[in-house]
This record gives sequence, structure tokens and C-alpha cells, in this order.
Amino acid sequence: MNPSVHLMAKPCGPACNLDCHYCFYLEKAALFPGPTVMSDEVLEAYIRTYIQGVAAPEVSFVWQGGEPLLAGIDFYRRALALQARYAGGKTITNAIQTNGLLLDETWCAFLKEGGFSLGISLDGPEEVHDAHRRDRQGRGTFARVMAAVARVKEAGIPFNILCCVGSASAGKGTEVYEFFVRNGLRHLQFSPVVERLPDGVEADHGYRHGTPATLEAPEPRLAPWSLRPGQYGDFLVSVFDRWVRRDVGEIFVMNFEWALSAWLGLPSTVCVFSERCGQSWVVEAGGEVYACDHYVYPEFRLGNVKDLGLEALAGEEARRGFGAAKARLPRACMACNVRFACRGECPKHRFVQTAEGEPGLNYLCEDYMRYFRHIHPAMKAMAQLVQLGKPASLVMEAFQGPLRIEI
Repeated sequence: MNPSVHLMAKPCGPACNLDCHYCFYLEKAALFPGPTVMSDEVLEAYIRTYIQGVAAPEVSFVWQGGEPLLAGIDFYRRALALQARYAGGKTITNAIQTNGLLLDETWCAFLKEGGFSLGISLDGPEEVHDAHRRDRQGRGTFARVMAAVARVKEAGIPFNILCCVGSASAGKGTEVYEFFVRNGLRHLQFSPVVERLPDGVEADHGYRHGTPATLEAPEPRLAPWSLRPGQYGDFLVSVFDRWVRRDVGEIFVMNFEWALSAWLGLPSTVCVFSERCGQSWVVEAGGEVYACDHYVYPEFRLGNVKDLGLEALAGEEARRGFGAAKARLPRACMACNVRFACRGECPKHRFVQTAEGEPGLNYLCEDYMRYFRHIHPAMKAMAQLVQLGKPASLVMEAFQGPLRIEI
């Protein structure tokens, strides 16, 4: 039994009804020539293996893509029935990450009845969102996503917003954040867009449908929609400065909750800031299990849920050392005073060199140093409030002026 592994499902693989410029997953289509929707055999094996392999009393199912709603309502009806069959007294939860385009009244009624929660992808106001989140006909999707958000609100389905921060968002942190606040969107996550171009391919929109990028390219080239050094840090700082003075306890920003966990000395609840990774696996439509959502490549395949249980899959991950490798950091990182919060972030972003020429530095290093050092005074104060049993929102009384003290 393994209580700590999370096994996320991609029931439709890379299939999607959008053609987002920055999607890191579409290039993987060439790796999955098989079925585009998970078969009943694989679905049952996944649900049985996951529930029986996790020792915790609650098992959280997360369905992602591509676009997971393309699997259809009947697919998720079968999933709920199988979960009930194998639950064995455990509490089962379900969450779906969606682009929102298929969320009509029928879907909302089903999701509400089934107790699902949602993550909806929305990058901000129309000009920011539509810069990169377009459909197969090249049309913007902002209006359709906002209509879906309204339907989800009306149905009373719990949801959060996943905002990808790319080139279109650079310098617009305050504008993007205020858009969410103004529209009553209270649960937010800001994810950086850092995507590299494959070897020998020019920076056009169509590159993602060709050969996957080389993971260890000696001179990686960034796609034009990627952030440049400093932009993500500036974005997070501008959002934080609004939030900490006005919205603590009212607007819930996952990035800041992750940081507070670090200042409280707690283990990270998200893999990118953990000491090791390799405990957030992904199962593809054909049942193949990979060590990480961002490393869905043949060399990182652990096995198939039709053939192996979680213990055997965990043994394969341990043998390969994928997760343990995260702890190997350049000397500059080991000496950094915000390493306790950063932990080198995601290995997929560690493709630059330190000033001393040592490889393995995170491309976003400058950003995280600026961000974590800037928020230190407020995070330290919030951590003390929480430890005293007081609401963290009291921090707003102390941080009305500039945050000048950094570590």
C-alpha cells in the first residue's frame, strides 16, 4: 500500500477541442497512436488499482487532458459506478480540469449531482485570454469560457481558476488579478508558461504537432509565448501586493497558500516545490503510467495499470530514481536562502547554467528569488498568526504600505 502517490488520469490523452499556442501536451499526440478515449477495461483497472493501492481513507481522482470532457458524460457515469464498487469504505472525490467549452446545462447538472469539483482554464481579460487560447478555427474562446463560468456558478459546483501566465500576461499582473476579483472568482492559481522549441523547428504555431522537444538540448530555445526572465516574478509580486493588503481570507491564491506552507515548515502539497518528485503520476488513455505529467515520454513509462498495482509501479519509479533526482541541485541553489520554499522548482525548467557554469539551474530562478524574498515579511507574519491560532487575514492590518524588508 502506498498512501502518498497521486495517480491522475488523462482519459482522452492529448485530444482537445482547443488549439492553445502554449500547450505542452499536444506534441505528445505522436506518442499515442492508440484509442483516444480510455476503454472500460482500462477505466476499471485504473479505479481498482488506485483505490486499493492507496492506504489513505480518502482517494482523490483528478481527470485532465487534453480536454477530459470529450470522454462524454456516460464515461464519468461508469467511473462513478466503479468507484462505488471498489470504494471499500473510503471517501472518493472527483475533480476535472477543463477548458470549459463543453460545460452546458446538461454537463453542469451531472457534475453537480455527481459531486465533482472543477478547475477551469481562464487566463484573464479577453485580450490576454484570447492571445493564446483559441479553438481549432483560430477563434478566441473568452466569451464561451465566461458563459461556462456563469453556468457553473449558477449550478453551485465548486471550482477554481487555472491561469497560465505567459507572454501575453507579462507586466499585467495587477490587471489580470483585478479582473478575477471583479468577476467574483475567488480561487486562483497562476502557472508559468515556459515551453521550449524542438530541435530544428522554427518558432511557428505548428511545431507542437511534430517531433517532441529534446529534453536535454544544449541550447534550448524558448517558444515566443514563454515568459522571459523576471516576468513571472514581477507578475506574482504585483498580485501579492494587492492581495496581502486587501484580500487575505477572501481571495484564495494557491501560489500563496503553497508559500505559507513552506514558512510554516510543512511539507509541500504540490510537487514542484517538494524536496522530491515522482509521486504525482499520470495514467494515459491506454493505461500507461508515467512518472510525471510533464515527462510523458517512453523513457519515463513505469508500466500499465492493467498489469501492475501501485506497489509494483512505485518500485519501478524508485528503481529508476526519477523522483529522487529532484534533490540534486547546483551549488548556488544549495546556498540560497529561499531554497526551503523553492526546492529548485520543476525539473523540466532546469535547463540553464549558474553564473559559475554549473548546469541544472531553473530558468525561473531569478523570478522565484524575487518573489519569495519579497513576500518573506508577510509570510513570516502570517505563519506566526496561524501558529498562535489567529486568522492569517490579520496580516492586512500590518501591510498597508510598501513591503520594503526582504531576506
